[in-house]
Amino acid sequence: MATTINHNQPAEYLHWQPQEVKIIDGCAVRFSDVCVHEFVISDVEDPDLYAGGPIWEWQQSSEGAWIMEHAVEKPYWIRNLNQATYGQRYRIIARLSDPDQTFWRLKWGGISK
Repeated sequence: MATTINHNQPAEYLHWQPQEVKIIDGCAVRFSDVCVHEFVISDVEDPDLYAGGPIWEWQQSSEGAWIMEHAVEKPYWIRNLNQATYGQRYRIIARLSDPDQTFWRLKWGGISK
């Protein structure tokens, strides 16, 4: 069964965590939160409803599927209002190890596409 991103962490007060280092097989591995995808929804009555489509499409892409598989915890999304346009900027945040972050940035260019 596929896991989907279906919750807004800031609304649940469980968002961002500080970096942490764990010893795995005798090596120190750092884990941190990283923004893996972002998109904008224009001014609509229920932006969270409209955001479901782009989130689902991203999860079905090769990048999204890889992130969902390699994230330490289930990724979450956050929403911020753009005061100038009244649009909503959505960001998907995933907790990844440093080696996985490096792979993701090299393969898909990170968030600076």
